[in-house]
Amino acid sequence: MWLYRTSGEAKHHLVLYDYQPDRKHIHPETFLKNFKGYLHADGYEGYHRLPENIIVVGCLAHLRRKFFDAFKTLPKEKQAGPNAAIGVTYCDRLFHFEKQFALLTPDNRLKERERLSRPLFDEFYHWIEGTAALPNTLLGKAIYYAKSQKKYLERYLLDGRLEISNNRAERSIKPFVIGRKNWLFSKTPKGARASAVYYSLIVSARENGLNPFEYLTWIFTNAPNLGSPGYIASVADFLPGSTAIPKKIFTPQPGDTKSKKFAWEEN
Repeated sequence: MWLYRTSGEAKHHLVLYDYQPDRKHIHPETFLKNFKGYLHADGYEGYHRLPENIIVVGCLAHLRRKFFDAFKTLPKEKQAGPNAAIGVTYCDRLFHFEKQFALLTPDNRLKERERLSRPLFDEFYHWIEGTAALPNTLLGKAIYYAKSQKKYLERYLLDGRLEISNNRAERSIKPFVIGRKNWLFSKTPKGARASAVYYSLIVSARENGLNPFEYLTWIFTNAPNLGSPGYIASVADFLPGSTAIPKKIFTPQPGDTKSKKFAWEEN
């Protein structure tokens, strides 16, 4: 199951699940054939074979996880000083900066990254280049991952809109992973594709403050009569953020008032 979603800078979020029979790189290449821009991803080699108009940005959470896996295998009394702990600490400091920059505009975030994150990132890699470890150890694998992924990992420093990790997509795939435990005996490709469609609708609805049941009911009522008088004019009107979505479909949020909640419709 492939997952594609909008970034944190999107006004209205879309989460799309795409079932394919394998993990060949041709699938994201086909799905993203009209896309141009940055793509956050994990270290899967298939993403690195995408066309040049797609700039792949790596995930420092994956790098941190590899250092942490090496760290947690050590006895507790030896966890303070070893190189695995140093690797985790560098990653934590970079993530700490991102928490400090969270409320900044993209332009100001970029400036702060140049001032604080870039020097620390370079120091981190200077340490990595000078650290030796056996290739088959967890620390050796972490260092190899860091070296081989460097050009993708440092790209988040290019633009203030970019994120330090791919955790946004990781969180979006989690509902599907949890639900998969209930599908042990559901093995047809048609069922997988149907699940991808429903999860795309439901998770996108939740991301945008829509009640999934009301949202699906509204779509099913209008879709068969698409374009007919009195019904929805086009498929685009079904998307989150459309002014055609009735107010009753929105889920009230804590602290929201009715006038505040729907102010966007009047702007």
